[in-house]
Order: sequence, then structure tokens, then C-alpha cells
Amino acid sequence: MSEQSTPEQVGAAQVSTAQVGAAHVGATADVAAPVLLAAAVQWAPGEDVDANRAGAAAWIDAAAARGARLIVLPEYSQHCSSDLAATAPTAAEPIDGPFVGMLVERAAAHDALVIGGLLERRDGGVSNTVVAVDATGVRAAYRKVHLYDAFGSRESDWLTPGDPAQLPVVEALGTRIGIQTCYDLRFPEATRRLVDAGADVVVVPAEWVRGPQKERHWTTLVTARAIESTVHVVAADQSPPLGVGCSLIVDPMGVPLAALGDGEGIAVAPIDAAVISSTRARNPSLANRRYRVA
Repeated sequence: MSEQSTPEQVGAAQVSTAQVGAAHVGATADVAAPVLLAAAVQWAPGEDVDANRAGAAAWIDAAAARGARLIVLPEYSQHCSSDLAATAPTAAEPIDGPFVGMLVERAAAHDALVIGGLLERRDGGVSNTVVAVDATGVRAAYRKVHLYDAFGSRESDWLTPGDPAQLPVVEALGTRIGIQTCYDLRFPEATRRLVDAGADVVVVPAEWVRGPQKERHWTTLVTARAIESTVHVVAADQSPPLGVGCSLIVDPMGVPLAALGDGEGIAVAPIDAAVISSTRARNPSLANRRYRVA
């Protein structure tokens, strides 16, 4: 977080587009109130795991203060650096370690489902893991399947990939929420498998690395995944210096309900099951498919 602002101040300044989204939902579904408020937290965690844990807790509290009960943090919120191959082995912690413990505490305090990324120490190596937690504990732990071996990076040199058979879909808060991570977004079949497993909302914690055209890739792919599978997508990226920012929440028609630039902040928008139903009635592309993803 910047020295000039708190999560509460930054969040208050950068969620105004949610009002546009709320108006769109009302117009699309003719529903008076949203079922659920979702938040995509955009910030830049660093190498200090204690500072990151405190910072993530503050961002969760700020999102909850805005009414969000589905709160998504970026990938690598527990620890991040410009040389993760060197720092990850020391920084990684078990799934029952202090970072996930904090997430459970904050989720319980706000009656929320909190989703965020950490470096998980496991037998045989380190996994890039996203957990979904509520007051009862860990509801799902997704180990990233598609490691980022692209654009000059090689996550496979130091990360253990997750089992491709994973289907991380959590039923909570009146909806079914599928989980994927960052580079997974470039593989449409990853999202489609979650939707075939029942997901109505897909969350994407990310550390989308900066580079030429990368902001364009990010927003285009998030929008495409929402449109082609007629789901809401909640995409939470890290802000610079490492990530591109541009976190956004997109409805099943591809309309951005809330979006950020490259500064730290919180995007908040409504997730309404009626919007999904009405969109799929008008655009039954899932029902009209002639192929299935194995």
C-alpha cells in the first residue's frame, strides 16, 4: 500500500464504476437488488510476509466495509518479488500457516468468502496456490495448473504444477464460484471446465506481468471468458511495479461492472443470478454447443 493512502481511502476513490454496473444489472435483469457484492482487491504485495499479511487483512476489511462478501485478492498476496525463483522457497508456508489463518479470521469477521493466493510449501516443492476460505476454514485449495512459461518467464523451473484434474468450484453465498489463476486465463478450456462443473462466477487472482500489450491481453481475455461462458468474472490483479493492474468485474454479456486503472484500489460490483439466467436465455451458447471439454 502507498504511504499516502490507506486501503479505505484508496478503495473509496476507485470503486465508482460499480454504480454504472449496478445500473446495468437493474436494466438487464429488472431486479431491484443484487444477490451478492463482489470485490476485486488490487494492490502490490512485496517480499515481507508479515507486512503482506497485515496489508491483506486491511484490504479485506476495507472491501467488507463497502458491503462485499465475496472478496478476491491477487495471486502471490502472501509473498511476491521480482525474483520469485530465489525468494519463494524461503517465503513459502503451509496451507495451515499464518497467512491462510489470517484469511479465515477476516472471513469469519465479515461473514465473507475470501479468495487469495499464496506460495504453499508442500512435500516435494512449492505450489502457487489459491485458497477460498470462510468462517469454517479452507473451502478449496487450487494449485495452479498452467505455469507461466511465456514472455521470458519460466515458473516451471521452481514451481510444482497442480493436478489438471482439479475442479475447484465452491458453493457459497448463494452461488457457485470457480477458481483459476492468472496464466490459466489464456486457456479457454480451463474456464469452460469450471462452468461445466457448475460455476456461475469465475474468480481470477493474478499477477499479470507488465509488458507490451499486456494490459490489452488481460482485459480482452477476462471479457472473452465471461462472454463465451456467460458467467461473471471477478479478476483481481496486482498493481505495479510488477502487475499491470486493470482489475475488473465483468458480467455475462461482457460489460465491465467495475474496473480500475493501475493504482491500488478495490473494484466492487453486484453478482446477480438473475442476470446469468436472463443472459443465458437470450444467448444460449452453452446449450447450443456441439463439443465438450474432456
